[in-house]
Amino acid sequence: MTASTIPERLGLDAARLGFTLRTAIAACCALFIAWLLGLEHPQWSAMTVWAASQPVRGQLVEKSLFRALGTVLGAIFGMGLLLASHGWPWVIVPGLALWIGLCAGAGNILRGFASYGAMLAGYSAAMVTLLHSAQSASPLAVGVDRMLTVLLGLLVALAIGWVFAAPGDDPDDLTHGPRRLSRRILADLAACLAGKAPPDHAAHHVLLSGMAAIEDRLDGRAAGSLRSREAVRAVRRLLLAQVAILLWMRRPLRRTENGPLAAALREAAEAYNEPCRPQDADAALHRAAGLAAFDPVLQGALADLTTAAARERAAEGAWQAAGTHAAALHRDWIGARQALLRTMLAILAVGGIWLATDWEAGAFMLLGTAIMTTVFSTADNPVRLLRQVIVGQALGVAGALACRWLVWPLAGGETGLVLSMMPFIVFGGFLFAHRRASGPIGFDYNMVVLLLLQPVWPLTGSFPHSLMAGVAVVLGPAIGLVAFRLIFPVDGKRRLRTLVAMMVREIEAMAGRRGASRRRPVWRARLYHRLLRLVRWADKTGSDKEEAVEGSFAILLLGSAILHMDSLLQQPELAPGAARRLDMTLARLRRVGRDPHRAARALAATAASLAGNPAVDTGLLREAAAELSSRAAFLQPDTRART
Repeated sequence: MTASTIPERLGLDAARLGFTLRTAIAACCALFIAWLLGLEHPQWSAMTVWAASQPVRGQLVEKSLFRALGTVLGAIFGMGLLLASHGWPWVIVPGLALWIGLCAGAGNILRGFASYGAMLAGYSAAMVTLLHSAQSASPLAVGVDRMLTVLLGLLVALAIGWVFAAPGDDPDDLTHGPRRLSRRILADLAACLAGKAPPDHAAHHVLLSGMAAIEDRLDGRAAGSLRSREAVRAVRRLLLAQVAILLWMRRPLRRTENGPLAAALREAAEAYNEPCRPQDADAALHRAAGLAAFDPVLQGALADLTTAAARERAAEGAWQAAGTHAAALHRDWIGARQALLRTMLAILAVGGIWLATDWEAGAFMLLGTAIMTTVFSTADNPVRLLRQVIVGQALGVAGALACRWLVWPLAGGETGLVLSMMPFIVFGGFLFAHRRASGPIGFDYNMVVLLLLQPVWPLTGSFPHSLMAGVAVVLGPAIGLVAFRLIFPVDGKRRLRTLVAMMVREIEAMAGRRGASRRRPVWRARLYHRLLRLVRWADKTGSDKEEAVEGSFAILLLGSAILHMDSLLQQPELAPGAARRLDMTLARLRRVGRDPHRAARALAATAASLAGNPAVDTGLLREAAAELSSRAAFLQPDTRART
């Protein structure tokens, strides 16, 4: 057995071990520095190192920034709550429930590390209000101690992480996959227009899966760099334009003289195949967009593709980030509302039990509940992860008890207490690198060991007291697990159904808002993005992807019909009878989720009655009616997702 094979034989991930050990060493440094500075909770600095450290520099910087912002905001609220309540728990508990619930809701609306910062602001307030001790001179001292320990931990994590962390991916690498997709889609579109081959819907489903997988990784690739953020925005626009082209290819081809357009598209596809010819691709696409003037939807999609491709190549400096506006994206408002209510109810219930029983360790239980119901509200499957968290926290409690009652009595002073904590922290680095414990188990071991060990000499308390505190900590994720099972249960399939419900609501809102066609780019971008998210959820959960794709395309086609009818109503020369007919149809579509078949009949009847009006795209209305009728079951969302 050689030295290089020992980690593998022990079940350790050798590639990850370097990161976890340097993080453990950084946590030890932060702990020691915070203790030297006289901070009341030096272990919070070490916890911050574990929470903030990332293997990539950009992610390290951005996570540290949002952790600092979230901590400061949460500490300020916690100090204000302590002052306003005069320390009265019957005021603190509902105040925390409201604040943490709002932060959990915001975390489900925001994206990336901004979401993390919002949720951190919630439970930082809980740490200030629930974990202050008799040593604290005032609420201000508690909040300042929390801010200083976290900021110190961030500085240590940044200092060590910046030296050893990987520089991150080249933003140019973001574009390789989308360019291949563009090449394939443009070649398919050229063949379709030339009449050589009908669209291959099964192949397009595969393309959509690839697009959805790329989009799912974009937020992480944008972290820490304005250049990367600009590239991510351009790639998202590229993907949304590709979705628009795939949707257009599903409609019947009406024009037969498409030779020049097909030739321009083939030229663009061939130029995409050669990285040294980006200008040729842009020129061919620009020419194709001009030749597609007979169809505004196709022309707009090709123009968007051209613009997005040019922008992703131009993302060379941070100064350009202000020049591109982000596309309208899906935000999970239903999930945010459910997270807010679930978190509030869980905190109020646990807080009520704590106040009624006056259990001394109840503060740890309430803190754990607040953290678990907040942080895991954005997870794909919180229940499955929380099972691992319980194991990790139980190991952390065992480690903390061993340190406190077997090692600390031999320390001889506060310096010895701090130094004797370090082997347990380093062990956490090995545990975190173990293949079976590399996720929540390893992370939560480290966090709980540090949470329960506050180095204060002389030692006080009793073993039963320490054991009860440990039990209270483990009860936090256990209660969180129960909350996620009983209060708005969350898993991948439920998230998929919720997303369908939000797409249907979007369509109903479009039908109910006069002038919606003026915001056509916003509506379309958000629906296209939701389609990609839906395909991704179908892939993650093993659901019927064909049903998800076909149902989504029916919704998109219906959205196009609604925007077309709304634009007709903006025309002053429209006959009163036609206007009334369109108004009645839109009124029916405002309830499409309740009765899709009735809405489809109304749409088909409108297409038939306005068949002689040259301004009306009756073909679009008929196609939307047919798709709506055939996909009616898909459009009727789960009633739990609509509440």
